[in-house]
Amino acid sequence: MTPLALAMIFSAYLLGSISSAVLICRLLRLPDPREVGSNNPGATNVLRIGGRKAAVAVLLCDMLKGTIPVWGGYFLDIEPIMLGIVAIAACLGHMYPLFFHFKGGKGVATALGAIAPIGLDLTAMVIVTWLTVALIFRYSSLAALVTVLLTPMYTWMIKPQYTLPVAMLCCLIVFKHHQNIRRLYEGSEPKIGDKKLKQNEVKQASE
Repeated sequence: MTPLALAMIFSAYLLGSISSAVLICRLLRLPDPREVGSNNPGATNVLRIGGRKAAVAVLLCDMLKGTIPVWGGYFLDIEPIMLGIVAIAACLGHMYPLFFHFKGGKGVATALGAIAPIGLDLTAMVIVTWLTVALIFRYSSLAALVTVLLTPMYTWMIKPQYTLPVAMLCCLIVFKHHQNIRRLYEGSEPKIGDKKLKQNEVKQASE
């Protein structure tokens, strides 16, 4: 491993450790997403507690955490397997953020951002898959799981040299969703748009 690749991996983890959800909720004076709703500092939970604008802001920032280091490594001619490790480092930073007591999100948006530099066609296939499953079943976690299981195949069809690192990244996402998989099996997983938070709960959490 070259010093450049090692620096990119370390930088990707630090960038991923910046919790967009927590910072945006603080800026908008919303409850801490780690303490309400699904307790997950990600766009879906922010959607429940803060609405669409806050959720979109979190989604874009989380994607950039993956795109910036991977795109930088791509232009620095880092080999595909090292780019995969850079992407995994960014997602690990999001999942286990150094700056936020290692309590992070599931890494789906950051993974999407990391995959985006491979090509717009792959990115479009990933987004369409997620949206299709989410619209049909209304489970964000199910949409994420189906998407990450199909993404290595999409990558193989478009740029096969990136299949292994993308598959490694997708395995990490599936592992992080183990609690969601259990709740889906039990039928207790909240659906997109569910208003399970009571107003007084949100108010108390913000005080």
